Amino acid sequence: MSDLPETLELETGAAPKAAVIWLHGLGADGHDFEPVVPMLGLPAGLPLRFVFPHAPVRPVTINMGMAMRAWYDILQLGGGPEDADGIRSSQLLLEGLIAREVERGVEAQKIVLAGFSQGGAIVLQTGLRYGKRLAGLLALSTYLPLAKTLPDERERANFDVPVFMAHGSLDDLIPVSRAEASRDALQAIGYRIEWHTYPMGHAVCPEEIDAVGKWLARVLS
Repeated sequence: MSDLPETLELETGAAPKAAVIWLHGLGADGHDFEPVVPMLGLPAGLPLRFVFPHAPVRPVTINMGMAMRAWYDILQLGGGPEDADGIRSSQLLLEGLIAREVERGVEAQKIVLAGFSQGGAIVLQTGLRYGKRLAGLLALSTYLPLAKTLPDERERANFDVPVFMAHGSLDDLIPVSRAEASRDALQAIGYRIEWHTYPMGHAVCPEEIDAVGKWLARVLS
């Protein structure tokens, strides 16, 4: 466990028996979504542990090789070749964070993986390939990475895991069409997707946060 990324943690009540591991986007850090927690409107009787990891610092090609927090390298915008090694490396980091929560008494089926942009891509990469049933996958303003390998690598334990995907219709970094293609690819092989769009760019909005809170309460109840 010593190789796990540094994390921030926030508990909404005493002795939580459920957890949300929430991954930030490119260039941000674990503080990015910490302020969202009190805005979710979660039930008082649902104590949760929110875990916000910091991504490793690495050079990012589209940013002229500048080093920043990133779950994997991005070689170009809009698709094309992917940093498979970086994606799979962060998959292992997230699997390690899940294992740590299990060691702390949270069953895998009470763990939600959540992420925005790059973080959401790692959530989909990891959660659909994870060998124990999870509570749900929350993928915001993102897309499905390494899509061609998923049919052979996916794990039966999460064939029916609830998946919440949301995207901004005005997103100019990850066009909504790319997210819709990811949604359609997942539905084509049997995944249940709760899909939302909002009139925003590459961001989150109050209506989306409200929907996320209701979904979390439902899948973790």
